[in-house]
Amino acid sequence: MSKVKSLEELMKIKEQALQNIKMREAGKRGKIVVAMGTCGIAAGAKDTLKAIVEYMNEMKIDDIAVVQSGCMGLCEVEPTIEVALEGQEPVVYGNVTPENAKRIIQSHILEGKVVSDLVVKRGEV
Repeated sequence: MSKVKSLEELMKIKEQALQNIKMREAGKRGKIVVAMGTCGIAAGAKDTLKAIVEYMNEMKIDDIAVVQSGCMGLCEVEPTIEVALEGQEPVVYGNVTPENAKRIIQSHILEGKVVSDLVVKRGEV
């Protein structure tokens, strides 16, 4: 990566990054946010994220965005993810191992049923 040489160049990079983010989320019916703070990573969030992406590819789900965030403040139940589908209240799941991630995708994303034994919180974090 080359050095940024001017404020204008930096603003162009920012504008391009924002446009890329909009394109990732446009046309999606929802998103899965994976908490990737240090506590989440230490608890296995990288494996959870990898499992989510692989299972969604396997199931050919392309209308749900998968994004990363920092810590959600729920360190005691890491790894955590938030599932936010259009027109529904977001659901935060805890202790999301790769196996639990597949259960959540199958049940919540594909069948519309919340996986109640993994729910930590409903609504915005």
